[in-house]
Amino acid sequence: MSVQYVEGDFLTGGGNYSIVVGRFNSFVVESLLEGAIDTLKRHGVEAGNIRVIRVPGAFEIPLAVQKVAAQKKDDAIIALGAVIRGGTPHFEYVSGESSKGVSQVSLDYSVPVANGILTVNSIEQAIERSGTKAGNKGAEAALSALEMVSLLRQLEG
Repeated sequence: MSVQYVEGDFLTGGGNYSIVVGRFNSFVVESLLEGAIDTLKRHGVEAGNIRVIRVPGAFEIPLAVQKVAAQKKDDAIIALGAVIRGGTPHFEYVSGESSKGVSQVSLDYSVPVANGILTVNSIEQAIERSGTKAGNKGAEAALSALEMVSLLRQLEG
């Protein structure tokens, strides 16, 4: 008897996706959003099956993700935002709570929630991760969502 491997792919396409986006640091976040939408469309998701929900900032993302998950309309949810370290401990609170919140929603509702919330030390790092040297973390979050949808379909079927 051989080992059975189960893993998702990016080929299945289709499905419904919501993207919850924090407006704070929009100069970075809009590039993340563009990357996520482009990636979903390139992998077969119709534009009409992508919904964008905007919230004030990263701290508000988990509540919106929770409300979206409760509707049970989406195959996956993508959370996008940017928290940039400043001179106060505010960074730790916002980054920690937003990350913990989106993870908890995924477990509570059994829906993939891809965490594309940047937590960086500087504006330069944020720019690098939103489409320049370090790639586009919004696109990477969309790929993660697609792969998890594919994986869960295999595990359910």
